[in-house]
Amino acid sequence: MAIHKALLTCLGLPLFLSPGAEAQNHAPPGCSPDLNPLYYNLCDRSGAWGIILEAVAGAGVVTTFVLTIILVASLPFVQDTKKRSLLGTQVFFLLGTLGLFCLVFACVVKPDFSTCASRRFLFGVLFAICFSCLVAHVFALNFLARKNHGPRGWVIFIVALLLTLVEVIINTEWLIITLVRGGGEDGPLGNGSAGRAAASPCAIANMDFVMALIYVMLLLLGAFTGAWPTLCGRFKRWRKHGVFVLLTTATSIAIWVVWIVMYTYGNQQHNSPTWDDPTLAIALAANAWAFVLFYVIPEVSQVTKASPEQSYQGDLYPTRGVGYETILKEQKGQSMFVENKAFSMDEPASAKRPVSPYSGYNGQLLTSVYQPTEMALMHKGPSEGAYDVILPRATANSQVMGSANSTLRAEDMYAAQSHQAATQPKDDKNSQVFRNPYVWD
Repeated sequence: MAIHKALLTCLGLPLFLSPGAEAQNHAPPGCSPDLNPLYYNLCDRSGAWGIILEAVAGAGVVTTFVLTIILVASLPFVQDTKKRSLLGTQVFFLLGTLGLFCLVFACVVKPDFSTCASRRFLFGVLFAICFSCLVAHVFALNFLARKNHGPRGWVIFIVALLLTLVEVIINTEWLIITLVRGGGEDGPLGNGSAGRAAASPCAIANMDFVMALIYVMLLLLGAFTGAWPTLCGRFKRWRKHGVFVLLTTATSIAIWVVWIVMYTYGNQQHNSPTWDDPTLAIALAANAWAFVLFYVIPEVSQVTKASPEQSYQGDLYPTRGVGYETILKEQKGQSMFVENKAFSMDEPASAKRPVSPYSGYNGQLLTSVYQPTEMALMHKGPSEGAYDVILPRATANSQVMGSANSTLRAEDMYAAQSHQAATQPKDDKNSQVFRNPYVWD
């Protein structure tokens, strides 16, 4: 009886102690015991890959958010309308890059229904957004490099959006087929995995995950191939934008080749399937940073630069520039013009010396007799001063009006006629009788 009780005690003791032992060992170093085991990779110091990728992804989120604000805020300062038409597509590209950095956290967290579903759907969609924007940019650059004018901004954005919607449809159908049609208990085994095929989105083979991204690979290959003709265009100022796209797509191809080989072949050969999640997370972070460093930052630095045509116009009209020296020169020129105009207004239209309307007299006797007026008699006196007011009179001889050699006044003409009448003989019948000009008939 005592032996029987001793055996029961020995068998029950491990059962009693085992929950406590599991409770003490389930929390890795660096994580709180109350934390959900789903998030252990975010704080596990023994496996530092989760903490490193978390820091890298967090820095990428902040950087992408700041670059998005800078790109949107620079819209009023964009001088080239051709570059302004690409801003919508580039902002869409930045949103896709921001999503890639956020998806890194879903790959660091342990597999769950929600995390596996987000990986399968968003992995291809977010990369499709980025590569579709690159394809649309290359499509516009080919027109700009050859003709210096391309499609409108909304056309470029629609091209990127339509290319992205194709991947959205593909991933949606894939999730529906694998989760709904294979959800029964007697569903077929698929994807090379043990157990039921579609009871969980995590139950999918690595090869099937890669095969679902064929369309994304075609977009990447199309962007890489289409960037080469932009380097041979007639307008050389668009070549550097083609170089940015070419460098970005070449780096992305290298990253995709490495992670696909590791995900489908390397991890199985080393018998370490636990590195599937780190492989996806590293691929996401590396490719997203390649987008930021090789495409986003160079494009943001070039977006506010003026085109060569605008620079030539600025050199042709340098007075349009705003500066202290320019303002002084303009004020000086205006003041000089006003002063010259004031002096010209003070000067009379004719010469300062008064000119008589009888200046056309050339010393010859005229057949007609001048009739002096009351105004001429009023001005006649012993002291003759300068004439302040000159009344124009009509002359008999219009041919000699332009001559200004001599000046004859009305009283001088009267004196000359009186002298001529006094010298004539009285007995001459044919002599001309002098008639007093001041006696009216």
